[in-house]
Amino acid sequence: MNPGELNKRITIQRKKTTLNSYGENIQDWENLITIWASINPIVGKEYFAAETINSEVTHKIKVRYLNIIKPNMRIEFNSRIFTIQSIINYKENNTELQIMCN
Repeated sequence: MNPGELNKRITIQRKKTTLNSYGENIQDWENLITIWASINPIVGKEYFAAETINSEVTHKIKVRYLNIIKPNMRIEFNSRIFTIQSIINYKENNTELQIMCN
């Protein structure tokens, strides 16, 4: 991985559940970690199957390998939100993650 490609500052967010004043569960997002990444739009349309549902992937985000990033998280970049569709451990060598998002 070329470290010069990682020129965007992103924040990985995870869901958190808290109780409101009525004792009801409220789901919100909390910041987990802020890291450097590259964000690349996918040219054309790229589809993949997640169980039996097709999802449109619009961006591929590359980061250094971290084992704490999960598909149920999301990515915030500036004021944009990216929903994680899948995470690929590139070449299975634990150095780079390719996160497919929409």
